[in-house]
Amino acid sequence: MSKNRKPDRANDSDPIDRRARGKQIIVGIVMGAIVGAVLGFLTEFWLWLPAGVAMGLATGAIMRPPSN
Repeated sequence: MSKNRKPDRANDSDPIDRRARGKQIIVGIVMGAIVGAVLGFLTEFWLWLPAGVAMGLATGAIMRPPSN
């Protein structure tokens, strides 16, 4: 087996900063709200806004914050 194999991200022992995680979730919610508002404006269907916020929340919660 290769010794130069990268470790899996799920098994990474680097601690995730709680402040960075919170910022990532807030940025995801804001971006989702913007996307939802634009789609709602273009389609004149207001339910795109909560769908965009939910998408942004899920994306912000799933994605790993960038390392410093």
